[in-house]
Amino acid sequence: MANPNGIGAPVRRREDQRFLTGRGNYTDDFKRPNMTHAVHVRSPYAHARILGIDFTDAAAMPGVVAVLTGADMEADKVGSLPCGWQIHSKDGSPMKEPPHYPLARDRVRYVGDAVAVVIAETREQARDAAEMVVVDYEELPAVGSSTRAVAGGAPLVHDDAPDNVCYDWHLGDEAAVDAAFANAAHVAKIDLVNQRLVPNAMEPRAAMGEYDQSNGEYTLTTTSQNPHVTRLLMGAFVLGIPEHKLRVVAPDVGGGFGSKIFHYGEEAVVTWAARKVGRPVKWTADRSESFLTDAHGRDHVSHAELAMDADGNFLALRVSTLANLGAYLSTFAPSIPTYLYATLLAGQYKTPAIYAEVKAVFTNTAPVDAYRGAGRPEACYLIERLVDVAAGVMGMDKTEIRRRNFVPKEAMPYQTPVALQYDTGDFAKNLDIALPLVDYPGFQQRRAESKARGKLRGIGFATYIEACGIAPSNVAGALGARAGLYECAEVRFHPTGSVTVFTGAHSHGQGHETTFAQIVADRFGIPIENVEIVHGDTNKIPFGMGTYGSRSLAVGGSALVKAMDKVERKAKKIAAHMLEAAETDIEVKDGRFTVAGTDKSLGIGDIALQAYVPHNFPLDELEPGLDEQAFYDPKNFTYPNGCHVCEVEIDPDTGVTTIVSFAAVDDFGNVINPLIVEGQVHGGLVQGIGQALYENCVYDEESGQLVTGSYMDYCMPRADDVPSFTVRYHEDQPCTHNPLGVKGCGEAGTIGAAAAVMNAVVDALSEYGVTHMDMPATPEKVWRTIRDAAPALTPAMAAE
Repeated sequence: MANPNGIGAPVRRREDQRFLTGRGNYTDDFKRPNMTHAVHVRSPYAHARILGIDFTDAAAMPGVVAVLTGADMEADKVGSLPCGWQIHSKDGSPMKEPPHYPLARDRVRYVGDAVAVVIAETREQARDAAEMVVVDYEELPAVGSSTRAVAGGAPLVHDDAPDNVCYDWHLGDEAAVDAAFANAAHVAKIDLVNQRLVPNAMEPRAAMGEYDQSNGEYTLTTTSQNPHVTRLLMGAFVLGIPEHKLRVVAPDVGGGFGSKIFHYGEEAVVTWAARKVGRPVKWTADRSESFLTDAHGRDHVSHAELAMDADGNFLALRVSTLANLGAYLSTFAPSIPTYLYATLLAGQYKTPAIYAEVKAVFTNTAPVDAYRGAGRPEACYLIERLVDVAAGVMGMDKTEIRRRNFVPKEAMPYQTPVALQYDTGDFAKNLDIALPLVDYPGFQQRRAESKARGKLRGIGFATYIEACGIAPSNVAGALGARAGLYECAEVRFHPTGSVTVFTGAHSHGQGHETTFAQIVADRFGIPIENVEIVHGDTNKIPFGMGTYGSRSLAVGGSALVKAMDKVERKAKKIAAHMLEAAETDIEVKDGRFTVAGTDKSLGIGDIALQAYVPHNFPLDELEPGLDEQAFYDPKNFTYPNGCHVCEVEIDPDTGVTTIVSFAAVDDFGNVINPLIVEGQVHGGLVQGIGQALYENCVYDEESGQLVTGSYMDYCMPRADDVPSFTVRYHEDQPCTHNPLGVKGCGEAGTIGAAAAVMNAVVDALSEYGVTHMDMPATPEKVWRTIRDAAPALTPAMAAE
């Protein structure tokens, strides 16, 4: 009988009990005897030279333990924050990698750049003293946008990055694309902006450093999605600490969405300062600091063209993108607009030739890096907006032009022109499932009904594919990654039959403690309550690459399966010994080890006990214990895909857009826990809707000041802004190269939603001649668009 809490069961999240009752254990909850508190002194200027720092008065303030600056870190030979990915330009030259010091030493390059840290007995004392630190700045000209950064004569963010260019990269066959455009019957074009976003996790970033003088060991407790990578980067490249002397702990973390993947300067500062002052040092960001200093997402300006034949078949795609990296290179920033964006420009379509070029530039803004979806939402948005424009050029239905150009199921595995090989997918089936869900044939009647009420109605489609489960280490290394991208798991049976799983994946809201336990319970036929999942501690986990890019199940879960395989092989040996049978005669099913053709069998609990009480073991052949470890390095990405459909109604008098329905049909491969998957989809959809309608991180182009630095200026979606979603998935296209057949679900909603919403908004405004609008479609922007377009209406249109 299948385990009722095993694979496929909608088990409620076990971890929610402590989260929902206030018993979570977050970094800011940690308290240590003699602990101090850190507050950073941050630049109010986007670009300035530091002429001097006077902290005499601050140091004399009550409770102040120390005031430390970049000069102190330099004296202690503290290095700069390393970048984890290298890109080469078209000409083969390496990207520019200017140093990024945890505390600025001579110049500040964005508002919020830290120049000093005040350490005091209480956070309030540190905050008061930080306001007394006097920094003598010489303000310099700033550049607050990517388009301004490449304009002639723009101020230089770094002296050794001419024209503010970090790299000028390309991918694809330019000659083949040029030839296709020369012979095209039709060409669709679009210019679009994928605006900058500010990640807004419920828990702000926090870090606490400790140093034990008795053994020379450091501990960093931090809000991280990948503690082992932080240990590697901070230990080896910033502080020069032997890796075995540095422990990084990432306990409960209240959301990340990519923004907590990276190694941040504050982590190095508190760890270094803990030894400097001889006491634990804790820093917790307030919301304003989060807006200023968390790595932001997106920020692309693109031009795209699609060549088609007379029947609307796609012939070639040409894309040029300007990507804003901010003032410094964050940990994985260079890979986002290149290998996680341009390689996804094929989308679900069999476009024969694609050429993409990406120019990445420095600006006097906060660093930009991965944010939920990381390159894939940018690619999906560009392609799906362009396909809608192409449908208009061809006079075709928007579903028909997509269906005509889908990569057929029979073509799998499918090699795209931009590096990726899709293993499985049935893209037409996603659309087939979605159309009845949204009653597509009835849309025109609904549109007429809206018009009768003075409203505008539109429907938008977005088909997406993403590359998840990042990815083979050898391939990633060849593409510039400076780290491996495998995962590690250890499965430890205890004598009483309970199990502890140690995983290198990190859970910060995804539900791993439930999902991973389901996999183990299913495999060994044991109660899910008997399985404990441990993550987020470099001293407990052999190694790990963390959680991002929807890799936890595809990579971490596969490592878990490999470790369970080893446990099962060992358990078979023990069972054969206990049952006095040949190992080859032992059959395993639902956690029972049976001698073939007999009723002699043992449960895994009996075997576990015997493994630790080996009184009559042949010890020269069979070791005691039942504890195995495995690493898993995937052969390929996984490719979740789907079709999202959004229907909106717009009030032309106010510009307010209301989402009246949203359907998401997804292929995630095999589903371990449908309840958790649906929750992941809901969250992702809301983030995509947030980008489409509300969120926009705005810097003043000349001063570099952050204009949207609080919730007063930066609008996040709320529960009453979204409808009840219709979510479906199908499992008949499992991943072919991981043992669970899973593809990943964490980012899908975000990737498809923004394009679907904006296609719906533009569709609603189409009767005004509108063919494109940049995100976010705020009421003010929609209202102005209608106002500006209205005079162009013909008398006949106006009379309708």
